[in-house]
Amino acid sequence: MSAVRVLPAGPGALLVELSCGEAAEAFHAELLRRRSRGALPAVREIVPGATTVLLDGIEPGAAAALARGLTSWEVPPLRRGGGEAVEIPVVYDGPDLADVAAAWGVPVAEVPRIHARTEFRVAFCGFAPGFGYLTGLPGHLRVPRRATPRTRVPAGALALAGPYTGLYPCPSPGGWQLIGRTPEPEALWDPGREPAALLGPGSRVRFVLAGDAG
Repeated sequence: MSAVRVLPAGPGALLVELSCGEAAEAFHAELLRRRSRGALPAVREIVPGATTVLLDGIEPGAAAALARGLTSWEVPPLRRGGGEAVEIPVVYDGPDLADVAAAWGVPVAEVPRIHARTEFRVAFCGFAPGFGYLTGLPGHLRVPRRATPRTRVPAGALALAGPYTGLYPCPSPGGWQLIGRTPEPEALWDPGREPAALLGPGSRVRFVLAGDAG
């Protein structure tokens, strides 16, 4: 496994630093597996980031031994699949669709086909409540952020930036490339629901053309 660095992050908390996003996803998945089998000390929260995983609320007295053990774990590569995928209907009509097609070197009509046949996984959440950073697109399809961010991106916008796909759960500024929208933005974040976010770390996601979901 790639190098692992474990740092104290406060009383009863550890920050695990990994070499890349894929390693962080795999480590996060392994932590959840071990916790489900009772092979971890009690940990209140396990929070993945782009290249880190935070363990917070570790049971008293267990953090030091856990930190030593984490650096020697044998973590298998991340396995895609497993569990039911969340299907999200999308209309691929975003204002940056032509720019993304040009960056990919394909006709505009190919962008929805390529994107919708990719299976995604939520690597981590952040930026705004309910905003998941989804991985799955191959490296050659990465696109840069816009040179000039928009002052307002509508809720439900489907966007790309770097290795990630994301859905804006609420209106906000943003510099990602907009390729579409979901007709059901209210489903992405609902404070009255448990959990409030439709997409959480580890969730499998499929985008389907609006009208074809089910």
